[in-house]
Amino acid sequence: MSTTEYRLGLVLVTASAVAWSTAGFFTRLIPLDSWTMLAWRGIFGAIGIAVVFIAMQRRDAWRSVKNMGRPGWLFAIVSAIGMVFFITSLRHTTVAHVAVTYATVPFIGAALGWLVMRERPSKNAIFAGLAALAGVALMVGLGADGSLFGDLMALGMTFCLAAMMVIARQFHNIPTMPAACLSALLSGLVCWPFGEPFAVSGQDLFVLMLFGLVNSAAGLALFTLGARMLPVIETALIGSLDAPLAPLWVWLAFNEIPSISTLAGGLIVFSAVGLHILVEARRKEAVAPLPD
Repeated sequence: MSTTEYRLGLVLVTASAVAWSTAGFFTRLIPLDSWTMLAWRGIFGAIGIAVVFIAMQRRDAWRSVKNMGRPGWLFAIVSAIGMVFFITSLRHTTVAHVAVTYATVPFIGAALGWLVMRERPSKNAIFAGLAALAGVALMVGLGADGSLFGDLMALGMTFCLAAMMVIARQFHNIPTMPAACLSALLSGLVCWPFGEPFAVSGQDLFVLMLFGLVNSAAGLALFTLGARMLPVIETALIGSLDAPLAPLWVWLAFNEIPSISTLAGGLIVFSAVGLHILVEARRKEAVAPLPD
């Protein structure tokens, strides 16, 4: 993997974390139940991705869909299942437990990456992942009560996300945009029967469209593209930026001042990810071959 490809992967996955972190901001704007929001989020996300890749591929768009193959369908199905796990976990356990469980994805991803691809994580990535986990735990607190079923659902969601990273990493030839489009569509269709998607005002529908385009379409597309270019544990580590960024947007938009623990934990996560990226970038520059 070239240094240029590695840097591009960093940019894409970081951008996907920024896009996904807007979920809290949009849910504050939309006075609807979770199933209805996520149904429209998936539908609008799929439409947004489809418009982009049809404009890019034109006559080859349908061929890209047909060439998804089993890895592409597997990626989309795992993503949709992960969304169901995520929604169910939030309904049966605390947000704190979901966030802490999600923060273990670097280690689950590293284990799956080693089992499937024999991709050994660097010590620096492991230490950074531990620091990010500690930061997220500090942000949400470890004393909140949850339930075993909800915690298991959150763990299932975390395994699904780690599996998506491994699939994207191992199968470089997956048509990324069709796979991301199908993933968004499936998640929307799964949530559709459980909500009230037709009982939505015009204003709320507009905000839902923005939710789908920014959070689902941009987030999924950027993640799917970037995850192919990075080791699994690094993709997961950068994805942990979602946790400290989410309260930042709510603070800026609604003047909801974060707690001291949220600020401290967020600083730890940012520092862990930033230092890891800096160290890895310098290491790759040091081992890069000199030009002839």
